[in-house]
This record gives sequence, structure tokens and C-alpha cells, in this order.
Amino acid sequence: MMHSISTLLLMLIGLAPASSPPNFPPPGSENPVEWLGETTVDMGDLLHHQEGIHVFKFRNQTEEALLIDNIRVGCGCTAADWADKPVAPGEVGEIKVNYDAARVGYFRKYVKVYFHGHRGAHKLWLEGFVEATE
Repeated sequence: MMHSISTLLLMLIGLAPASSPPNFPPPGSENPVEWLGETTVDMGDLLHHQEGIHVFKFRNQTEEALLIDNIRVGCGCTAADWADKPVAPGEVGEIKVNYDAARVGYFRKYVKVYFHGHRGAHKLWLEGFVEATE
């Protein structure tokens, strides 16, 4: 019985290289945009309940019009706004991200940007410090 299990195990190990996974590119391996500026932005010191705003800019590197499918925010304290129209090849698009400084202390928040027809997300970061008001 032990010999049969060992033989079966060796056969399975021998077949493993023959069954390779499909050849998919890893998520995010294609890069449809060039980010113009940093993707992590230090917003500095904000006052409690002050709104922090940053506009991220990107250039379309594809040969077709590029559309933002969706933007997912990391928490309820961030919001994103973007044009609902395609960005032509070589042209620049913008994403406006707002941070509501509702909590005192250090923050590091992200938004994930998804482009139509492209796999993976682009992560953009906002960080800074919220000071208490007296």
C-alpha cells in the first residue's frame, strides 16, 4: 500500500510541469498612462475639517481614446471627480481627489483608478497630517 502511494505521488510530481498555467500578463503590467507628477502626494499640514484637494494628471500613452471606467476610494473621507469623456491619444486627463480632514493625526489614503479595456488598477496616494483646531 505504501509503495502504491509513493508511486502515485511520483507520477503526479512528474506531470506537474506538463500542466502550466495559461499565459496571462500580470495585472497592471500594461501601462496605458504616464502619470505627470508623483503618484504619492504630501498634502502637508491641514486643519481639522479642512478640505485637501489635489489634481492628478496623466497622459494617454495608447493609440486609442482612453476612458476612466471607475475610481474606487479607500475610505469615506476621500472622493474623486473625473471627466466622463475619453482622453485622446497623447492628450492629458485629470483626476481631482478631495480629502476631508475629519480625524486629527497622520493620514495616508489611496484611490484606485481603472481604465476601460486595461487590466489592473493604478493606486494614487494622499498623505499628510491633520492638526487640531482650538
